[in-house]
Amino acid sequence: MNKLEKSFLNKDQFGSDFLWGVSTAAFQIEGAHDADGKGPSIWDVFTSQKGKIKNGHHAINACDFYNCYKDDIHLIRELNIPNFRFSISWSRIMPAGIHPVNQAGIDYYNKIIDFLLECKIEPWVTLYHWDLPHALEIKGGWTNRECASWFSEYAEVCAQHFGDRVKNWMVINEPSVFTGAGYFLGIHAPGKKGITNYLKAIHHVTLATTAGAKKLRHNIPDANIGTTFSCTHIEPFTDKPSDIQAAKRVDTLLNRTFIEPILGLGYPQEDLPVLKKLNNYIQGDDLANLAFDFDFIGLQCYTREIVKSSLLTPYIGAELVSVEKRNVISTEMGWEIYPPALYHILQKFNSYEGIKKIIITENGAAFPDIVTNGKIYDIKRTHYIQDHLEQLLKAKQDGCKADGYFVWSLTDNFEWAEGYNARFGLVHIDFETQKRTIKQSGIWFRDFLEHSKEII
Repeated sequence: MNKLEKSFLNKDQFGSDFLWGVSTAAFQIEGAHDADGKGPSIWDVFTSQKGKIKNGHHAINACDFYNCYKDDIHLIRELNIPNFRFSISWSRIMPAGIHPVNQAGIDYYNKIIDFLLECKIEPWVTLYHWDLPHALEIKGGWTNRECASWFSEYAEVCAQHFGDRVKNWMVINEPSVFTGAGYFLGIHAPGKKGITNYLKAIHHVTLATTAGAKKLRHNIPDANIGTTFSCTHIEPFTDKPSDIQAAKRVDTLLNRTFIEPILGLGYPQEDLPVLKKLNNYIQGDDLANLAFDFDFIGLQCYTREIVKSSLLTPYIGAELVSVEKRNVISTEMGWEIYPPALYHILQKFNSYEGIKKIIITENGAAFPDIVTNGKIYDIKRTHYIQDHLEQLLKAKQDGCKADGYFVWSLTDNFEWAEGYNARFGLVHIDFETQKRTIKQSGIWFRDFLEHSKEII
C-alpha cells in the first residue's frame, strides 16, 4: 500500500479545536529589502558579506511576498489552511530599531492582516524571527542589555497598531538557534563569536521575551500569547556514564536553557555549569522578571541528535555523532528523519507544570524537488509530514497537551545560511520567475484538511 494514496489519518482524530496552520518568516519570504523606508537588518548586512551564504545567495528579492502577498494568501486558502503564521520585520516598522515609526511599514502589515481576515484565515504574528535592525546591532545588538527595552518598545508599537485584529501572538522565534549560531558560532547573523557574546545574548533575549509579552498583555488583554522554542530529542551514543552525562548537558543547552527561566524555574545551571557565568549579567530582580504566564508554548521539532562525550569540546564536553557515521536517512539539511522525536519532545515538555497549551509551530523537511511536467512529486516530504502527524496524534492520545500543528513552510524560501538550496515549502517557487506550483505534499495536506473521513 502506498502511504501517499491511503492514510489512516484524518483531521477529526485530532479534535475540532485542534489548530492547523502553516508558518513563514519575514526575512525569508518578503524581499523588498529596502522598499518604502525599511531599514537594514542584521541579515541584510550578513548576506551582503562574501562567503557567508551558500552559493552567494541573498534575500534582496526572496519570494517577493512583499508584492505577491495576495497571491500567496490565496494559495493558503486554496490549501484549506485556516491559520497563517508570519513574522513582522522590526526594521520595516522601526528602521532605526527605535522610534520613529515608519508608517509605510505599518500600512504594509495592515494590508496583510486585513486580507487574511477577508479570506477567513486567522493571522498568527511572530514579533521577532531573527532580523534585528542593523542600527541596534551597531549598539551591540543582543549583547547590549538595552535591547530588551528596545524590543519592548517595538512590541508595544505592534500591539497598538495590529492588536485590534490580531489575537494570536508569538513573541520570539527559536532563541537557542539565533543566539548560538549568531553570537557563539558566528555562522548566522550578526556573525559574532565567543562565550561572552553568547551568554549576554541568552540573558538579554530571555529578558526581552517576557518584556515583550507583558507589552502585548497590557495592550491586548484578550490576546492569545505564546513564544516558540526549537527542540531536539537527544539520546546518548552508548550507555556509558560519560555519554549519558554528555547527552544530558546537550539536552539542557538545546531544550531547557530558555524555557525554564520563563516558567519561573531559573536557568538550569546545575546541569550545565557554564550557565553559571550568566550570573555576571543578572541584575537586581532579573530572575523574577524572566517569568511570564504564557497562554501557549510553540515547539519546533525536526529531528533527533545522538551525543557522545568529548573532552575536546569546550564548555559542554560533548559532540554530535553525524548522520553519516550512523548511516541513517536524512533530509537535505543533513537532519536525521526520526518521527518519534516529536513524540518524545511532546512528552518532555508536558512534564512542565507551568505550560498550559503546546502547539507545534514548525515541522517539515527539505528535500531536492524535481519539476516534472509542471508538477512536483515530493513523496518524501509528504511521508515526513504524515509520519510526524502520527507521532503527534499518539502523544495526544497518550494524554499530552498537543493543541496545534503548523507546517514549515508555506513556500520554498531563503533558508538562512543555506540560501535557496534547501526547499521546505508545500509550494514550489521558481526563484528566477517567482512562479508558484503546489507540490504533492501541499495537495495531500489540502485534501487532509478538507475531508473529515478516511482519505483514499
